[in-house]
Amino acid sequence: MNSRISDIYDFSPRLLELAQQAEDNCKDAFARISDIAEYNGAKVLKAFTDNKVSEPCFYGSTGYGYGDVGREVIDKVFAQALGTEDALVRHNFVSGTHALSVALFGVLRMGDKMVAITGKPYDTLEEVIGISGNKGNGSLMDYGVEYGQVDLNEDGSPKLDEITEAVKGAKVAYIQRSRGYSLRPAFTVADIEKMIAAARKGNPDVIVMVDNCYGEFVEEREPSAVGADIMIGSLIKNAGGGIARTGGYIAGRADLIELCSYRLTCVGMGKEVGCTLGMNRELLLGLFFAPDVVSNAIKTSAFASELFTMLGYECSPRKDDARGDIITAIKLGNEETLCAFCRGIQKGAPVDSFVTPEPWDMPGYSDKVIMAAGAFTGGASIELSADAPLREPYAVWMQGGITYTSGKLGVMLAAAEMM
Repeated sequence: MNSRISDIYDFSPRLLELAQQAEDNCKDAFARISDIAEYNGAKVLKAFTDNKVSEPCFYGSTGYGYGDVGREVIDKVFAQALGTEDALVRHNFVSGTHALSVALFGVLRMGDKMVAITGKPYDTLEEVIGISGNKGNGSLMDYGVEYGQVDLNEDGSPKLDEITEAVKGAKVAYIQRSRGYSLRPAFTVADIEKMIAAARKGNPDVIVMVDNCYGEFVEEREPSAVGADIMIGSLIKNAGGGIARTGGYIAGRADLIELCSYRLTCVGMGKEVGCTLGMNRELLLGLFFAPDVVSNAIKTSAFASELFTMLGYECSPRKDDARGDIITAIKLGNEETLCAFCRGIQKGAPVDSFVTPEPWDMPGYSDKVIMAAGAFTGGASIELSADAPLREPYAVWMQGGITYTSGKLGVMLAAAEMM
């Protein structure tokens, strides 16, 4: 750490000392993170060159979008980078939940069954499935889709034997890679491989769908490498590299991508329509930056975990733990400390640093939520942010950091606000 940072930020000598020690302790972890980023950067570059990305790919289209070369190339580049047969990458996916909804409605039909094999899905997906919200609102269950769930063990590990039984007769086995607002570990690709093996043991034909949000480029492999049939993510998280202002992707088997495209547009047109309105360049540029941006986010996360562990808080994952996503959860113990942490993160934001985050009733969530997110793109959780529902054990989930320097300073400002 550059000692002259103290000329710019008025950190206490104790905090500067702790931060330096935390950074020193992370050197081996940082080296591993950089190795993964280099490998993934090579994969992405090869996808660009193999698919002949050129300046005309940036131009975009209007109206129906017929013959949009850039749109077609983007799908191919994402598919290759993520190790799948095909992909549906669009700026008009408004969120990761929207992309997940399109995938679920695209694949499932009346009388089909989906089984969530990693416990209850993320809060915003509950109404899509129909396990919360009003009946008749158009959820999967309203359309005759049956829902099943295999809860996790107390330590957050999957119940493999129960998965094998639960997916018998099911159409989709659904895996949520990241933790949502829970304290279980995010699932690594190795974890997902075991779950897929357990599911296929009970049902060789089951479609394995993975919510890959926050997980792209964290490891050298994606879930597709171990048998996932379809993966979904948001472009204002990892895969957009801090450049994409909106959008999402669905990547996987070509036949499943076709079904999803019919849900996004209409049957018979699918991927062949949809203007791109000049968004192609930033989707491609974002993917190109993504491996290095993700590595900065993970380094920020590892640094935060080490620093707050040294300050006496329980953090997950620790700096040397295997990671399945970019997020670190920190148990802060009470509402006052939680809100102070979020105020400090906000103070370190390049945008809206002067704003004071307050808990509010956020659509799709059952508890009040506090969010610190001063980002160039609204809600972009690849940029440094922190959020938490106001409930026991008053843990905060911190993610992002498009540069390590800004991420580290944001974490230090959070510690200073608490101290």
